Amino acid sequence: MAERFEITVDDVHIDSAIPGTSEHLAGVLATPVGPGPWPGVVMVHEAFGINDILRRQASRLAAAGFLVLAPDLFSEGGARKCLGSTFRSLLTGKGRAFADVESARSALLKRADCSGRVGVIGFCMGGGFALLLATHGYDAASVNYGRLPRDLDSLAGACPVIGSYGGKDLSLRGAAAKLDGALSRLGVAHDVKEYPEAGHAFLNDEESGPPRCARCSTECWVPVPTRRPALTRGSGSRRSSRSTSGPRGRDEFSRDAKGRDAVSTATVTG
Repeated sequence: MAERFEITVDDVHIDSAIPGTSEHLAGVLATPVGPGPWPGVVMVHEAFGINDILRRQASRLAAAGFLVLAPDLFSEGGARKCLGSTFRSLLTGKGRAFADVESARSALLKRADCSGRVGVIGFCMGGGFALLLATHGYDAASVNYGRLPRDLDSLAGACPVIGSYGGKDLSLRGAAAKLDGALSRLGVAHDVKEYPEAGHAFLNDEESGPPRCARCSTECWVPVPTRRPALTRGSGSRRSSRSTSGPRGRDEFSRDAKGRDAVSTATVTG
């Protein structure tokens, strides 16, 4: 049985000197209790923003031994004001959303309790960002039902990618096969799986859209720790031409961390 850690969950302000970052960038920081150092994970939220589901997702990763920081991409006015510009960033590959995510990664790397290895995980809208960010210096990327870029060749040189899609997700029909084929052709280490009985957002632990597949969620949750060595090893290349398939190890960290979080307020410097 994998070790589980007590955790703290903090609402944070992320200070950053990175140009274009939101002036009042907020986020959620989930930290394992212990000496560390811990591999870091930047978590990118869905179009719903940071909500209780996202907090529990961050808690589950922290309980597995990861230092998790989820920046609020809607910090400058909420979803009503920021959703359009955030999706434009996703489509164009540039803009404030990318600066905000980079500020979160920078903040993790500056922490004494971070091992210096940082991955990125995203869900739905955030999954699309996680895929694009796989070429931005991360050690691993977990893409959960995220849209594919128009130019899949832009993923050349990406870090190892874990992709999880639902077979009943009509909005992303065929995406898993397309991504798997492109990453194989580009020589990017990857594990892309389509869960036939799952729809969209099936990793959420409560309904936030179409009915989810609880069994698929249990099997898949959570992809990033299945490639934990990509975040923890101290030397060697992050990239490999080897691809993998199947759910090997995907349920290793499937248990929840209910009752283990303490919420407070802090500031993170990026």
